[in-house]
Amino acid sequence: MNTTSIFELSSPEKLQLVEDLWDDLAATPSEVPVHDWQKKELARRKANLENNPVSAVSWEEVKANIRSRYGS
Repeated sequence: MNTTSIFELSSPEKLQLVEDLWDDLAATPSEVPVHDWQKKELARRKANLENNPVSAVSWEEVKANIRSRYGS
């Protein structure tokens, strides 16, 4: 598949391609690079959660917040 054909795909086809690529990457997570700045941010967030556990938000709360802002 060449670059031109990718941009000529329909929206559903593009979404399927993204899903297929994501699944392929997820199959070998050790091969996906994680940058130092990302590791530092994760460490910062973990420390924040450990120091302030009440700051945690459940996945259900996150979804409800998104839906209230943008609809279902």
